[in-house]
Amino acid sequence: MKFEAITIKDIAKVLGLSTSTVSRALRDSYEISPETKEKVLAYAREMNYRPNPIALSLKEKRSSSIGVLVAEIANSFFSQVINGIESVAQENGYNVIIAQSKENHAKEVSALHYLASRSVDGIILSVSSETTDFSVIQQMYEKKMPLVFFDRIVDSIQTHKVTVDNFKGAYDATLHLIKNGYKNIACIANAPQLSITSERVNGYKAALEKSKQRFNPANLVYCNHGGLIYEEVEAAMKQLLKQKQKPDAIIGCADKITTNVMRYAQKKRIAIPTDIALIGFSNLDLTDLLSPSLSVVRQPAGEMGKMAAELLIKMIESKRPVSEFQHAVLPAEIFQRSSSAAKKI
Repeated sequence: MKFEAITIKDIAKVLGLSTSTVSRALRDSYEISPETKEKVLAYAREMNYRPNPIALSLKEKRSSSIGVLVAEIANSFFSQVINGIESVAQENGYNVIIAQSKENHAKEVSALHYLASRSVDGIILSVSSETTDFSVIQQMYEKKMPLVFFDRIVDSIQTHKVTVDNFKGAYDATLHLIKNGYKNIACIANAPQLSITSERVNGYKAALEKSKQRFNPANLVYCNHGGLIYEEVEAAMKQLLKQKQKPDAIIGCADKITTNVMRYAQKKRIAIPTDIALIGFSNLDLTDLLSPSLSVVRQPAGEMGKMAAELLIKMIESKRPVSEFQHAVLPAEIFQRSSSAAKKI
């Protein structure tokens, strides 16, 4: 059974008016008398009439909608970004169409084609951890589709970008562990090709160097799907813990990595922080209520979403081609809790 929304033709037939009269009345045209306008508007409200967005987009070459492509909607970081985007979009009269890649390149490409087919006016996106071929995004950019990257960006495409200071976030988190007495700190990172990965890994290495701790390559492992698959975090932990000199602390470089490290430790009865300390990037709510409470590097996700939406809407509504772009880098905030408490000697 197909839902059929009420149309201008339906309103015109019921009220005994022409479709052009109804259309002008709905647009508050001066050509239509106040009495006729009120008659049309009252019936439209009663029948919950909404303009057909596809018809409007064909007529005005605008859909008043923006696409958002993220890795996973259920991820607390991405859901908070979406909330920020939607708040700005709504204020400016735009609808939001959300798609997710689930860290899969093929799904990302399919989602981009879908959003373009819906005639969105622009797209805000964070690339999947699998993506190394950016040709589809490049083609859309060359065809003048307004694009704004957030979090995981593509350096080669010149457009607005909104990120967090990943280097400093990881640097400060590593220094925090070092100051608390940990001397063999491991890092579990996202896919190596992602922009956020290199920045966070570099911050981790720089903090070790500053503190004159030797970087051990065996203490750096990658999860190619960012912890979305629990088994890859489990494999990373097994790889770290099979070393003769086991790490005494871990930095998780992604939301799902951090929380799945804690899950693994609980399953294997590894005491945090007694056996191994933990701090990591996470925007998960209620991390302070976990046992032990989880130390996190928290990103200003809502603010990132708002800024990305504001930049995209400015691009969409600009009367001239945009040639100057902004790369906004927002600060991360560290919450020091029980999971990274001072090491007991």
